[in-house]
Amino acid sequence: MAHSPRPGLGPGFWQVAIGLTILNVIVTILIVVYPIQNILPEAAAPARNIDDLFKLLSVFGNAIFVYVVGFLIYFTIVWRRRPSDSPEAIGIQIHDAPKLELWWTVIPTILVVIIAIYSVKIWSDLQNSPGDALTMEAIGHQFKFEFRYAALKNSVYDEMHLPVDTPVSVHVTSDDVIHSFWVPEVRIKADMVLGLIQTLRFTPNNVGKYRIICTEFCGTNHGDMVGTMYIDSAADFQKWLAATSKSQNGGAGALVLSKGDAALGRALFGQKCSTCHSTGPFEQKIVGPGLGKLASDPAHPDLVTGEPVTPQNVASILQNGYGGNDLSTGKANPPIGTMPNQQANAISNGDIANLVAFLLSMSKK
Repeated sequence: MAHSPRPGLGPGFWQVAIGLTILNVIVTILIVVYPIQNILPEAAAPARNIDDLFKLLSVFGNAIFVYVVGFLIYFTIVWRRRPSDSPEAIGIQIHDAPKLELWWTVIPTILVVIIAIYSVKIWSDLQNSPGDALTMEAIGHQFKFEFRYAALKNSVYDEMHLPVDTPVSVHVTSDDVIHSFWVPEVRIKADMVLGLIQTLRFTPNNVGKYRIICTEFCGTNHGDMVGTMYIDSAADFQKWLAATSKSQNGGAGALVLSKGDAALGRALFGQKCSTCHSTGPFEQKIVGPGLGKLASDPAHPDLVTGEPVTPQNVASILQNGYGGNDLSTGKANPPIGTMPNQQANAISNGDIANLVAFLLSMSKK
């Protein structure tokens, strides 16, 4: 026997609504009052404004979650099919409810407009904030960050130093695939795109050491692409700048290949090279080719540069890097990754001599 539908929204509906409202108010107060800085410290001036936007989104998101999930559970229980219901029975069909449709349209529209206005305000403040006291570049590579300072002759890799309380402009781009520049404590993130320059402006305000993370999958070793941002005192930043400039301009020791130590080169290979190269044959590629038969592979008699395998030519690739076609067979085969230069790999002339000795020791002609 079919039962007639029960009138109204269901038993205890308004009590449930009041309970959900109390829960929503409690969680909202916790969101507003609890400082995000206790979980994720702030390192730069825009972080507080971005935290406020996050809280606003969380307040609205919490309300939607509490009521939608709460009433979904309530109606699932109250209007469930009962054993006494006829197999042909159907639920209450509601059509043409103008008041309900009005409110579920108007309320989300108001929320979206509020969020949009506040978001644009924060974005505008970031774009127009001062940031010319220190201007630098950040360039993404597979799989490292390059930083260029006007006061330095050469780039610095995977270490970004900034003076505290100094407005900074960072021009962000890429040298190859899409990367991403993100420092959680600064709260600013931007994609690093080849051919596109994006400008980030912020003012560091908390001395410390922070991670720079690539959040865009950029290849095999994406997970290793992590740099470090050092926010230094003004005096410490000037000391770092002077020491780095001196190191770049001063000789790091002459390159004397005859003094290379194969044993030291083997250890260095494991630290610096094994991410992209194996010690197997040429075809045993990771990112770049295998280097185990560098000087004794008849299928690849030359280096990827097309030059013969000599200590000097191997050292030249380690010094200058390489990203062109694979010319090891005498033909212009497609490129095999990009070999970073000496500076990018942070190796000295002595390191190069040791690596050359190790590589050639594995496959002497």
